[in-house]
Amino acid sequence: MPDVALLAPLSELLGVTVTELLRGQRTQERETLEAGEVERLVSSAVRLSAGEQRVRARRRKGWRLAWVLCALAAAGEVALLLAMGFSWEEMGSTVLLVVMLCVLFGAWLCFLARESLPRYYDENKISFYGDGVFRMNLPGVHFNNSNWPHVLNAMRVWLLGTEVAFPPLWWAVHTLWPGHALSAELPLTLFACLGFFLPTYFAGKKYE
Repeated sequence: MPDVALLAPLSELLGVTVTELLRGQRTQERETLEAGEVERLVSSAVRLSAGEQRVRARRRKGWRLAWVLCALAAAGEVALLLAMGFSWEEMGSTVLLVVMLCVLFGAWLCFLARESLPRYYDENKISFYGDGVFRMNLPGVHFNNSNWPHVLNAMRVWLLGTEVAFPPLWWAVHTLWPGHALSAELPLTLFACLGFFLPTYFAGKKYE
């Protein structure tokens, strides 16, 4: 069932009445519904819409928990690197930068980002999204309510995963490849910071 706010425009686009849309079948031209039938159909749509909101709330709660666990894991990994003899200066422009960016943007995506877009995104081809300090423009991808949940999840997975994976990866480079560690730091850091555009783009195009 669509959101209640979309019933009228959707029925108009499909060339049916709201009642036919709710019932899922055509009605006779002169057929009328009793008040109880209309109330039942509308109440059912409202309940489904409320149920969707509860599902979204549970999903957001799960992402918030994932953010907390990943932030704690990353903090533990940084502490472990310090205990192993690496200094703040060594990690400042790499490990700490990547972890802090992932923590900050991950917090916005898991706690503050909208789970659905305004209706005009579905009516127009818009490649730009802005909300507060967050700005994103993906040429070739048109954001709408079909792909937006997948775009959000792709960004969340990348940021939370990178937050946890980057410190041990940085340690592995410095331990197993010490002679080339400094030359590998910059491309590794850039990939970690900018790489989330790749899954975001693919998710946006796939479900567009």
